[in-house]
Amino acid sequence: MARLSTGIPDFDKLIEGGIPQGFFVAATGEPGTGKTIFSLSFINEGLKEGDIGIYVTTEESRDSILRQAKQFNWDLESYLDKKLIIIDALMKEKEDEWSLEEVTPEEMVKKVIAAKQKLGYGRARLVIDSVSALFLDKPAMARKISYYLKRVLYKWKFTIIATSQYAITTSQAFGFGVEHVADGIIRFRRVVKDGMLHRYVLIEKMRQTNHDKYVWEIDIVPGKGIVLLGKIQERKEDYALPKKVMEKIKEANKDEFQS
Repeated sequence: MARLSTGIPDFDKLIEGGIPQGFFVAATGEPGTGKTIFSLSFINEGLKEGDIGIYVTTEESRDSILRQAKQFNWDLESYLDKKLIIIDALMKEKEDEWSLEEVTPEEMVKKVIAAKQKLGYGRARLVIDSVSALFLDKPAMARKISYYLKRVLYKWKFTIIATSQYAITTSQAFGFGVEHVADGIIRFRRVVKDGMLHRYVLIEKMRQTNHDKYVWEIDIVPGKGIVLLGKIQERKEDYALPKKVMEKIKEANKDEFQS
C-alpha cells in the first residue's frame, strides 16, 4: 500500500510509514492544538515529493496561511499556481479566482475540482481546514455532508485531511459527523498543567494500519513544526470520553434532528 508522509518522521512511524493513499482522514481537536500546523506539514511534504496540493482555508485568510507556513521554513508561496492552490473561503473576494463567495459543500467541491483540473494530473493532497465551517449552523448534517465530500472527492484521487473543531466542554462535537465516515481519526488535545500548556496527539483510527494506540506529547517548534516529545502512559482506552459527556452529545444531536 502506498503511504504518504506527513512530513513528521516520528509521527509516520506510528502509522506504518504514513497515511494510506486515497484516505479521508479527520484531524480533530480544540483550537490551538496543532491541527493546522499538522495539515501544512502534510501539504508541504507533498510538494517536496512532487505531489499536487490544494488547501481550503475557511477560518484564516490565504495570506495568514502563507505567513504561518513561513514560521516553519515552508515556502508554500513559491509553489502557488504551479503545484499548489490555496482556496480562500474566508475573505470571499469576487475578483479572486480561488475565493469562495458561499461556503457550501457544493461550491467548495466545485472549486476544488477546478483547482485539480488546473494543476493537472498526478498524486494529489487535499486539506480542508476546517470542515466544521460547512455545517456550523446545521450540526445535525455533519455526517451527511462529510459523506458527500468523501464520495465525490474520492473519484479525483485525493488523499484528504479534514480538520474539525471539537470541544469536550460543550454538548456539540462537530468532529463526530466527520469521524463516522473517516478512514482515519487523529485527535489533538491540550491540557494546562502547573500553569503551562501541553499538547497531545492520539491516533484513534487508521484503517488497514497497525497504528500506535498511545497518547504522545507534542510541541510546536518554530522552524520545524510539530515534534513528538514522548509517549505518555495513557492508552486509547483511557482516553474515552466520559459517559456523561457522551450522553449529553447524544441528547443534543437528538434535539437537532427533531427540530
